Amino acid sequence: MAIARKRQVSLVDTKYYHCISRCVRRAFLCGEDRFTGQSYEHRRGWVEDKLLMLAKIFCIDVCAYAVMSNHTHLVLYVDDKKANRLNDKAIVIRWHKLCKGTVLTQKYVQGEKLSKVELIFFNQTVKQYRERLASISWFMRLLNEDIARRANKEDNCTGRFWEGRFKSQALLDEAALAACMAYVDLNPIRAKMANTPEESDHTSVQKRLTCTTEGIQPKQLLRFADMPRQIMPKGLPFELKSYLELVELTGRIIREDKRGHIDNMNTPLLERLNISPENWLKLTTQFTRVFHGAVGRPTSQASYCENLKRKRRSNISNCEKLLA
Repeated sequence: MAIARKRQVSLVDTKYYHCISRCVRRAFLCGEDRFTGQSYEHRRGWVEDKLLMLAKIFCIDVCAYAVMSNHTHLVLYVDDKKANRLNDKAIVIRWHKLCKGTVLTQKYVQGEKLSKVELIFFNQTVKQYRERLASISWFMRLLNEDIARRANKEDNCTGRFWEGRFKSQALLDEAALAACMAYVDLNPIRAKMANTPEESDHTSVQKRLTCTTEGIQPKQLLRFADMPRQIMPKGLPFELKSYLELVELTGRIIREDKRGHIDNMNTPLLERLNISPENWLKLTTQFTRVFHGAVGRPTSQASYCENLKRKRRSNISNCEKLLA
């Protein structure tokens, strides 16, 4: 039985979430349909462009993504502090980039004075917009609705394009975050759509590698903040260089169809996360098979379940084997 979205998101425990959306049709979201021979490859660009556009407006950052033939993988960071920090005008302007808003929000932006009664309704609306701009559900809704409409128009049909609900997994600690990001970035290699990370079109790792050659990090993605420390700037708690090296080495093992041991794998990231090479390979090739809910070490799981008042800890056995 599906778990309500509000019982899966606990920003007290983590702001990182892995989201998956799948297409319901026989025809692919992207790529070439082997039944008709028609290519839908251009739709991968639709998804990537819309995703990065939404990230500029929402108080949600993209950590990793991969646009596949019939599904998408995203790792998102919810910046609720930013949503609470923005003033009312900034919130309304951001929302108007997504939807037209209400008569009152339009009047406010145009500088017209609102009556006391209008201000009451206006403040309620702004509160709602503020919550939506830090909502994964609204982020995914606006992403998937836009792609579905464009695909339906192109196919000259109506009806459901995506599965009813996107899947969401809470990533409760650094080990779960690193493993999930690598799993997402390496999806095209596992699917034999690409041979190397830099050839993996419409993925976050390709975008990061392209910018790395210029000595910068992509503005559209949540940046790496280097080694974690007590007072740390916003960003992924890893070193960019170590993460990219780890993805490259893991990708080689996956391509060569070897299992179990990664030779000379002594990168600081893997050592600090305390994950064995054997477990790392399993995590980055079978993440969604071995985990069907929140992912993290047993101590992280306990806090997460307590805050959401959930008695059962999902994945606890696999978390103990692979992440402990």
